[in-house]
Amino acid sequence: MFKKKKNKFENLNYLELTPIANYNYEKNEKGLINVLVPRFTDKIFGKILQPRLKSKYIKANLDEIGTATWLLINGSKNVHQIANDLSKQFGEKIHPVNERLTQFLTQLYQAGFISFAEIKKG
Repeated sequence: MFKKKKNKFENLNYLELTPIANYNYEKNEKGLINVLVPRFTDKIFGKILQPRLKSKYIKANLDEIGTATWLLINGSKNVHQIANDLSKQFGEKIHPVNERLTQFLTQLYQAGFISFAEIKKG
């Protein structure tokens, strides 16, 4: 009756995954990243409601570490390489880097902000 949801990360080493950003971004006046998430993915609702709204996007604000992480997500670096770069940049401020980074990337993945090259949608 109910099927168990298959874990997409099963049999994968998280540190070897390559994150890919799904949305564009802009920098605010403080130099931090605002991820631009479209308000509507449905074209019909978008055409009807969009003209009445101020912006086509919802802005998701990232902090200093989130901004540095987002800028390193380029589709060519894997999670381990990103963790090394963040560790060099922030030192003890981001310790333990692997746990914090994988938690943050999991949240971004679940929210649809990123995808992984090795995981197919479906």
